[in-house]
Amino acid sequence: MKLYNTLTRKKEEFEPLQDKHVRMYNCGPTVYNYIHVGNARPMVVFDSLRRYFIYKGWDVDFVVNFTDIDDKIIKKANEEGLEAKEIAERYIAEFKKDAQGLNLYEYKTINPRATEYMDEIIHFIKDLVDKGAAYELDGDVYFDITKAKDYGKLSGKNLDELQSGARIDVNEKKKNPGDFALWKKKKEGEPAWESPWSQGRPGWHIECSVMAKTLLGKTIDIHTGGEDLEFPHHENEIAQSEAHNGQDFARFWLHNGMITVDHEKMSKSKGNFFTVRDISKEYDLEVLRLFLISSHYRNPINFSKEVMDQNKNALERLYNTKDRLEGAMKTAKSGSDPDFDQDIQQLKEEFCQAMEDDMNTADALSRLFDLSKRINQGINEEIGLESLGGAQETYLSLAKVLGLLYKEEDQAEEEVLKLIKEREEARKNKDFAQADALRDQLLEMGIAIEDSRDGTKWKRI
Repeated sequence: MKLYNTLTRKKEEFEPLQDKHVRMYNCGPTVYNYIHVGNARPMVVFDSLRRYFIYKGWDVDFVVNFTDIDDKIIKKANEEGLEAKEIAERYIAEFKKDAQGLNLYEYKTINPRATEYMDEIIHFIKDLVDKGAAYELDGDVYFDITKAKDYGKLSGKNLDELQSGARIDVNEKKKNPGDFALWKKKKEGEPAWESPWSQGRPGWHIECSVMAKTLLGKTIDIHTGGEDLEFPHHENEIAQSEAHNGQDFARFWLHNGMITVDHEKMSKSKGNFFTVRDISKEYDLEVLRLFLISSHYRNPINFSKEVMDQNKNALERLYNTKDRLEGAMKTAKSGSDPDFDQDIQQLKEEFCQAMEDDMNTADALSRLFDLSKRINQGINEEIGLESLGGAQETYLSLAKVLGLLYKEEDQAEEEVLKLIKEREEARKNKDFAQADALRDQLLEMGIAIEDSRDGTKWKRI
């Protein structure tokens, strides 16, 4: 399997350090608000990578952290007159609701919180100070970037340029403008922990380094996140981790591209900022998951209502195939078709080739739709039960790699009944255009409806 390594700027053959056991760390949310669609992209795409490893029969330790102490959390707490811990707890719970909707927790995910590792963080920083890679300044502790080996090797930034171009931080006594905080002395109204330097709290970068080392070891296989984290966050993680551990921090660095909204950068000031919770009011979150894997993870991707509607219809086609296949197997006669079986096997191999080529979920998804089409042809041709059974196993297992088709029959039926009710309301209000549109939508889902004196009846076709 080849993965594009940001560290080397090329695709490289990936094999875990430990045979068939992958250790992955993905930078998780700062829990002061609902996650937005940009936060969701790395969660979904790298969950799909984890799923493919599992499909290959490998074990995966997958860590997605919660940053539960941060300036934004403290600001939100002060605005609401609450403790920072209460804000963090609230939005961790809300994140888990969104994660459930995006099917992120089908497999075990380790979700450490920064505040649970305070002793380890302080020990880590103390070691850096003892080694001369960090220094204390009026109760704050900074990492000295000149003591890092090859600082800038991930982002490609030159240390001299960084030094001359950097703005002087609030503390002008730092040795170098680019030195970053490992420990921050307490300010009025902030939560704090005891340390050898002051009552205070850790900087953002050190938290991820400590949690990754504690849970996965000194050298991990894969570190992932959005490309906006490449510098300074991931660069600083490397610097402090390798100064502390004396060995490589992560062998592969994977970064996903950014999301635009109607081809513009997403921002609150432009009014085009969408949280996952906002999107869930209009679309099932499985539609959002499909959208997020519909382009190669390293490419930028554009979010719009039109694109979401297209993905909603596409997902319905996949579910329609699943339902048709289940129905066909109940009445199919025993038998198999070698040509059909060969076509299914070929599409399975092409799906895996796409995933093996730097996790190309867009191409893998295309093969899943090709598989859906071939299965429907096979049903129309009345293919035998054994062949249909093999196709079903392949179809569902490949969909599972992408985290799709995880809703059970009763959930699908609930969606049908919801649309029928909306149609009945439209007819009652004499909005016949909307009623016809809902009938067409149901037909696309493979549902035929019939109006009668006893109400609307429906059946799968």
